Amino acid sequence: MQVFDRQVSARGLATFGFETALISGAVIAAASLHGSAQTALSASWKIAVVTAVCELCFYYNDLYDLTVVGSPTEFVLRLLRAAGIAAMLIALTSLVVPELVIGRGVFLTWLILLVLSVSGWRLAFERLSTHLEERLLIVGTGLVAKRVVAEIQAQRDFAYRVVGCVEDSESPGTGINAPILGSTSDLPALVESHRIDRIVVGLSDRRHALPIQELMQAKLAGVRVEDAATTYERIAGKILAEGATPSWFVFSDGFRTSRRTRFVKRTVDLVLAFVGLVLSAPLMVLTALAIRLDSRGPVLYCQERVGEHGRTFTLCKFRSMRTDAEHGVPRWATENDDRVTRVGRFIRLTRLDEMPQLWNVLRGEMSFVGPRPERPYFVQQLTSIIPYYAQRHAVKPGVTGWAQVKYRYGSSIEDSMEKLRYDLYYIKHQSLFFDLTIFMDTVKVILTGKGAQ
Repeated sequence: MQVFDRQVSARGLATFGFETALISGAVIAAASLHGSAQTALSASWKIAVVTAVCELCFYYNDLYDLTVVGSPTEFVLRLLRAAGIAAMLIALTSLVVPELVIGRGVFLTWLILLVLSVSGWRLAFERLSTHLEERLLIVGTGLVAKRVVAEIQAQRDFAYRVVGCVEDSESPGTGINAPILGSTSDLPALVESHRIDRIVVGLSDRRHALPIQELMQAKLAGVRVEDAATTYERIAGKILAEGATPSWFVFSDGFRTSRRTRFVKRTVDLVLAFVGLVLSAPLMVLTALAIRLDSRGPVLYCQERVGEHGRTFTLCKFRSMRTDAEHGVPRWATENDDRVTRVGRFIRLTRLDEMPQLWNVLRGEMSFVGPRPERPYFVQQLTSIIPYYAQRHAVKPGVTGWAQVKYRYGSSIEDSMEKLRYDLYYIKHQSLFFDLTIFMDTVKVILTGKGAQ
């Protein structure tokens, strides 16, 4: 399902929509049990606030990431934690806004109804969704097919089940985690005997002779047929760069941003950067003082980075490493880097080291959201190794980005390749709504302390 030019899981949307109704319904039901349903309905804004707080707590506890919540026990633990946090937030808000109080008895009853109803709904939904799975047949057994199969089997957001693969004669099916059901000539029989709903064409090299007649026959019989890159992009939220061709970039939907969107994005950047610099000034002074007291050297660490269209600019951050961190050849920073100071570790976890980049945003060298800018040394190295790496410079680099909130700390060529997949996905689907979701995910990353960079 497509929402704001992005593919979103129908499972996830159904879960979110139904639980929004459950949260609101639990408030009304609790009020009814205590004889005040009419009062609750007349103050619908209370229900809206309570529902919004609960949804945020559910979101920040990954209850809408069906891949993360892999077992009933994991779900119950996360639900109890989210409900507890939501209850505390609502109680604290009620102290500031007494009109939000819905009654002690009603509040406790609502909390119990919330946990019971959401738990029951999720259990029923899990059992129902297993009967609604799409049965997939993968055409090909090469590298692209292996990646797609692995991605499908690792996720739970999309109701896909890989029934098996059709072997690619030039890439024998070794190492692929799915049964080999036959060859391309067997396609019609396999579609019928295995009740296939969707065929995913995952041949590594499109110059191979595609089974056009067999695929056309399946298509006309009502079976969905799509290439592996499309499937991978939809379920993974990233682009299978190694399986893409230049013509795919040229003819693919997306990779376009209207002038209006660019103007609004720049306006938002200017306003937020100016307000951010003013509001964060006291915190920046305290951070600078802590750095100065913790270790010798300058407070700021400035580096040349590659920005939009390959232009270089000077990026400044609060220094988080020792002054002798590098000698000669530049080194990638690692997750538990021994060059990081005590204060540096804290400001990296909380992203306080990024605050001086508000000046880069104000100057127009960066945006709040975009691919992270890399150093020229690494850009030159990675461009020569990784296909399409230079294309990440089609937009302004960002203080935060899709790759930063979706992937762990990166310190290798493979990590850079994985982040490129996310960066290309962001560039293809760039929108103001997408930026908003990345902001929300960034807050989650800061609160959990994951992947600080």
